[in-house]
Amino acid sequence: MIKDLMAEIRVLFSYPRNIVLLLTRLAIAYGFSLPALMKIENIDSTAKWFRSISIPFPDFTAYLVTGIETLGIVLLVLGLFTRYISLLLGFIMIGAILFVHGSNGYSITANGMEIPIYYLLFLMIFVSYGPGKFSLDSLFFKDGIYE
Repeated sequence: MIKDLMAEIRVLFSYPRNIVLLLTRLAIAYGFSLPALMKIENIDSTAKWFRSISIPFPDFTAYLVTGIETLGIVLLVLGLFTRYISLLLGFIMIGAILFVHGSNGYSITANGMEIPIYYLLFLMIFVSYGPGKFSLDSLFFKDGIYE
C-alpha cells in the first residue's frame, strides 16, 4: 500500500520535472541563438577574433563552433540527440571559459565566466539525465523518460 502510494507520488512529481527540463532546454537554446546568429552573419570576423585571442585553428574552429551552436539550437528545441549535443555544447562552454571569460573573473558585470558556467551546468544536467519526457529522444529512443 505504501509502495503504491509512493509510486503514484513519483508519477505526480514527474510532470513538473519534465516541464522544467523542457523549459530549460528551450531557454538554453534561446541563449545560444544570438551568439550563433552573430557568428553566422560574421564568420570571417569570428575567425579573426578567435585568432586574436589565440584559439587554435581559428578559421576551422569558428566554423565548427558556429555549426555546433546552430545545430544545438535546433536539437535542444526538438529534444533530439540531446545528450550528445549537450556534451558538444559543454565543450564549447569550457572553451569560452578558458579563452574568453576566465581572465575576467567570475562576475557577469566584468564579462566573467558566470554565465558560461551556468550554461555548462545546465548542459551537464541534460547529459546526465536526458531531455525529459517532452522530447523526440523520449519518443524515438525512450531516453530521458521520467514517469
